[in-house]
Amino acid sequence: MTGHDDVEVLLGGVGNAGAVVRIGANVLRPTSEHSPAIHALLRHLEAAGFGGAPRLLGVEADGRERLGFIDGEVPLPPFPDWSLAGAVLASIAALLRRFHDATTRFVVPAGASWSAELADPAPGNEPVLCHNDVCLENVVFRDAAAVALLDFEFAAPGRRVWDVAAMARMCVPIDTDDDAARIGRRGLDPFTRLRVAADAYGLDSTQRVELVDALTTQVEQRGDFVRRRVEAGDDAFIAMWEAMGGQARYDRRAAWFAARRDAFLAALA
Repeated sequence: MTGHDDVEVLLGGVGNAGAVVRIGANVLRPTSEHSPAIHALLRHLEAAGFGGAPRLLGVEADGRERLGFIDGEVPLPPFPDWSLAGAVLASIAALLRRFHDATTRFVVPAGASWSAELADPAPGNEPVLCHNDVCLENVVFRDAAAVALLDFEFAAPGRRVWDVAAMARMCVPIDTDDDAARIGRRGLDPFTRLRVAADAYGLDSTQRVELVDALTTQVEQRGDFVRRRVEAGDDAFIAMWEAMGGQARYDRRAAWFAARRDAFLAALA
């Protein structure tokens, strides 16, 4: 560890805004009640040879976790043009597939606690570990290809399609053109891009229908997760809520998606 002059605040997160710092080759970030389960997952991923997640190095005396820094680019709003390419989206989906595959033999520790805030409400009998928050700000890229996932705070057991839907909702994105444009993503074709994500992940025909069902559920939640944080007085989420147009934004998206659900199914067929 190096001196305080070398501390760099890492931007991009909302829930831990300003609390995640880099010191040389290490990243320090807050822990939570779910950290023991997340740490077991990170250790499993390292042992399984999956290099697309931070390496757990320990827990500091002040309770913060210490992770290995992953070199690369993390795009932030307004997103740069390179991050909006179809090949970039495909690389995220492929990385998510490799992550899920690496968790199939993960033995959940007894008494493990996972966040329920973004978790799959119907994880099924053979769940994988879902990240549940794969947005551009939580992906490291090198040469415009996704190489690692960050921030496993909301990880929990669930179906593959639930996690693919969460990723697509944020990375396609599944949103009206005007709302997508607020963070620099005007003019993207969500139907083609959802097909790109499904193809790159390798979803079969049944899973593609389940993907749209999962998207329907997530969109119909109308920002419940963000609204809970706003009502709790979280300043970072209040700022995001207001910048994105508040409840009206989520209501617009729900109506927009409901009117185009069949078109998304057709695009995936």
